Amino acid sequence: MTFTLFRSFLKIGAFTFGGGYAMIPIIEHEVIDRRAWIDRADFLDLLTLAQSAPGPIALNTAVFVGYKVHGFRGALASIAGVVIPSFTVILLVALLFADIRHNPWVDAAFRGMRPAVVALIVAPVLSLSRGMHRALYGVIVAAALAVWGLGWSPIYVLAAAAACGIAWEMFLAKKLRR
Repeated sequence: MTFTLFRSFLKIGAFTFGGGYAMIPIIEHEVIDRRAWIDRADFLDLLTLAQSAPGPIALNTAVFVGYKVHGFRGALASIAGVVIPSFTVILLVALLFADIRHNPWVDAAFRGMRPAVVALIVAPVLSLSRGMHRALYGVIVAAALAVWGLGWSPIYVLAAAAACGIAWEMFLAKKLRR
């Protein structure tokens, strides 16, 4: 199992461009649809935790999925798998960047990847929003407006959303006890 986790996250790390958010739909497909290691609800919980924890979201997601699937060894295998490709590419780019920095082919390739990266970032938002209560779409819009429109810190928006979520669950629990 450990090697399978490593190989899966190595493939994810090697063939994903655009950062952590671009990896989310690929991780989701691999661990839910292809491997059936965890169910969608657990993945959403792990993803929420990964976004809340400090560090890159893809790395956090790999750690949490690996740990859930195969404990500490699974977490280490997943981390190694997702990090090795990026580390290797960054090392090579750092060594060769001075030579290719002004190459028009390299510049064109990066410009061509931008739309695909945007699509890979939007895809998990659409996928993860399926099955949500309609009221939560308003929360999404309000949070986006607070961050982009009003310039609020995402940390404060996340903290407020967490507090509201806790208050709502406490309200529901109190209501059920009556």
